[in-house]
Amino acid sequence: MSLKIVFMGTPEFSLKSLESLINSNYKILSVYSQSPKKKNRGQKIKMSPVHKLAKKFNIKIKTPENLDSQAEYEYFKKLKPDVVIAVAYGKLIPEKILNIPKILFLNVHASLLPKWRGAAPIERSILNQDKETGVSIMKIVPELDAGPYLKQVKIKIKKDSQYGDIYKQLSQVGADALIASLKIIESGKANFINQDHKESTYAKKIQKEETKIDWNQSASNILAKINAFSPNPGAWFNLKNKRIKIIKADETEKTGKAGMVIDQNFIIGCSTNSIKILELQKEGKRAMKTEEFLIGNKISIGEKLN
Repeated sequence: MSLKIVFMGTPEFSLKSLESLINSNYKILSVYSQSPKKKNRGQKIKMSPVHKLAKKFNIKIKTPENLDSQAEYEYFKKLKPDVVIAVAYGKLIPEKILNIPKILFLNVHASLLPKWRGAAPIERSILNQDKETGVSIMKIVPELDAGPYLKQVKIKIKKDSQYGDIYKQLSQVGADALIASLKIIESGKANFINQDHKESTYAKKIQKEETKIDWNQSASNILAKINAFSPNPGAWFNLKNKRIKIIKADETEKTGKAGMVIDQNFIIGCSTNSIKILELQKEGKRAMKTEEFLIGNKISIGEKLN
């Protein structure tokens, strides 16, 4: 008998998993997503990517502001799903709902648990200059990302790997691992492995102040920051009182004073080695290659950035 599923997700990262479920033989009873938000000055209401996809396929969609209500508890009991799957939903599932009998709650998490529990696992793994990351298909428990996992899939993090690329890759890897995990569950051979809680690390949400570049750091640390925040929110510095976001860069072995332009090709000195900017975006402008930027923006060797 085909598994009956409730899916919970919000951003683009969730889409591959939902698409895989739609294209499977599993029955999606309902989709949960965060509620539509007002966008920009026009205050136009914008649905989440998951909301749009569920609507396209005429799947019942729910967007409650709060799951911790008797109405939501009763709704889950009435639906009687076999599995509830959360993929970057953005809200915690109350313990009362988690305790409903005969429902398995699964999460697709973008790290190799117990490393990088929390809101920003991809960014933190790149910032930490980890050599690998991946996805974990884990059982949801009341403690954040602490449940036992059924399956893990690893991918490499290269020196030039950026957040946007890893995000897309793990979205697909997570979807594939989810379907494989559901087949294991159907077979009755699921074996959940307890996490070693002593090895856990926490991937806290990225704060705005973290995105500013400190040229007194090593080039390898600065490059990791650029890659962790590209394309958004973007690692940045100030040039002539304008914010410049670096989209892409390389580390070079040239040396010079930290934060100083040391080459006409926009190479910036760091505490160790230097950063060559390859692609950037000036405040209020489009992203462009450095060569194009330098045509209309005069940069002097010895100029100090902050």
